[in-house]
Amino acid sequence: MQTIKLASLTVAVAAALALSACGKKEQPAAGTQASGAAAAAAGETVVTLGFAAPLTGPQSHYGEEYKNGVTLAIEDANAQHPTIGGKPVKFVLDAEDDQADPKIATQVAQKFMDNKVSGIIGHFNSGTAIPASKIYSDNGVPMIAMATAPTFTQQGFKNTFRSMTSDTQQGSVVGKYVVEKLGFKKIAIVDDRTAYGQGLADEFEKAAKAAGATIVKREFTNDKASDFAAIITSIKSTSPDMVYYGGADAQSAPMAKQMKRLGVKAPLVSGEMTKTPTFLKLAGTDGDGTIASLAGLPLEQMPKGKDYESRYKARFKTDVATYSPYGYDATMAMIDAMKQANSSDPTKYLPVLAKIQYSGVTSSDWTYDDKGDLKNGGITLYKVENGQWKVLETVGGGAKAADASAAK
Repeated sequence: MQTIKLASLTVAVAAALALSACGKKEQPAAGTQASGAAAAAAGETVVTLGFAAPLTGPQSHYGEEYKNGVTLAIEDANAQHPTIGGKPVKFVLDAEDDQADPKIATQVAQKFMDNKVSGIIGHFNSGTAIPASKIYSDNGVPMIAMATAPTFTQQGFKNTFRSMTSDTQQGSVVGKYVVEKLGFKKIAIVDDRTAYGQGLADEFEKAAKAAGATIVKREFTNDKASDFAAIITSIKSTSPDMVYYGGADAQSAPMAKQMKRLGVKAPLVSGEMTKTPTFLKLAGTDGDGTIASLAGLPLEQMPKGKDYESRYKARFKTDVATYSPYGYDATMAMIDAMKQANSSDPTKYLPVLAKIQYSGVTSSDWTYDDKGDLKNGGITLYKVENGQWKVLETVGGGAKAADASAAK
């Protein structure tokens, strides 16, 4: 009998561990699903939005800040006492941890469909958003993802939308900029072979070549690596003017440090996953001179950036990093589409979302093209100076250009 009980306990523990691997469920917080039961008891219709991003592991800082923006949007929407279909509604958040893992992302996606969520904010990574999007498309549920890989909106699905510019937009702008404005002609490129990192690097390479640059070396690593000595040594032999990296700050920060220590004088240039406080912390003084691009305007120049910044800090007791304003606008745009359609039924508000004209924090003209890409918005380049990200120049989006001579 004792042996049977022990075996049963072992099976139960194993089952519990297996379930936890399918995506960690976030603890209820203000404005989340914890308020669903109370809303139902108060006679309000509960409208659940799913959210998926890495909430544990080396990319959790991205996911947590992203989720904060979504949470703030839901709280703001509920504070307006919204009605849909003539009935009061309460928006709640079902947040799941996809661990930046494509397999787990599809499990999370199926769980959302089983739970009948009305829409999805996320996934964060292109590598998770792309496989999950097929499940959402099959069920007709709209998703607004942070994913920037071109493939995400090139699949022919009608339910896929972005909250940032694509890698095609960002990579092409930066590739041209570093050659024509900064004078970098000999360029080495490294990417992490994720859908995001490789896609961004590919678009950058196309634009840099078109502007007249020579790619002297193309290397790759992975999104778990920390030792880049072999790659950097190989790159050093080509004497590049700059090194472009497509990937996250968990790799770009140690890469910047190792470049300095191995005597590579060329600056590191990267995308928005490098433009973070975490990069500054990890890279230390070796991060100085690094350049990174980010979709849209600097926070202080965003249409409602200053107000958002103060409210975000009051709510979460920390500064805005990178992604939360875009998560906020994505959530508000989806909710606005539901209000305009007078329905939270995905089949009814999806056509409205596709044609949405929303004025938000990051843009006063949040609109989509026929693929689900944002129509408008510039790219801002930042440079690390004395351990801080400083605006270098905003290209496009109606912003005034800054003097870029200091970057050379």
